Amino acid sequence: MSIESGRRYEDAACAHLERQGLACIARNVRYRFGEIDLVMRDADVLVFVEVRARAWAAFGGALGSIDARKQRRVQLAAQRFLLRYRARVPRCRFDVVAFDDGRIDWIRDAFDAQL
Repeated sequence: MSIESGRRYEDAACAHLERQGLACIARNVRYRFGEIDLVMRDADVLVFVEVRARAWAAFGGALGSIDARKQRRVQLAAQRFLLRYRARVPRCRFDVVAFDDGRIDWIRDAFDAQL
């Protein structure tokens, strides 16, 4: 997937989540050990969102591409991001927005928040 198509999927995911009432806090937060595609706020919960896209759902599709290693990298990036909340760390969760074969799926609490 090209950078441009990845950006389009992230734009679509952000718009989808905003229509559901979430607010965008940050996009494409990068650290040397990991990246967070979207950081959203859902009421009093900080949501770290991984956006994945696949042209077809074979081999587990977009969701199947988020293995334990990828989850750990997102968790490490989230820990780094949370350093700005030293006094009071908000509740957090990890969601996935998956695009498979033209379909969009939003999975809340897609993996554990081991922070």
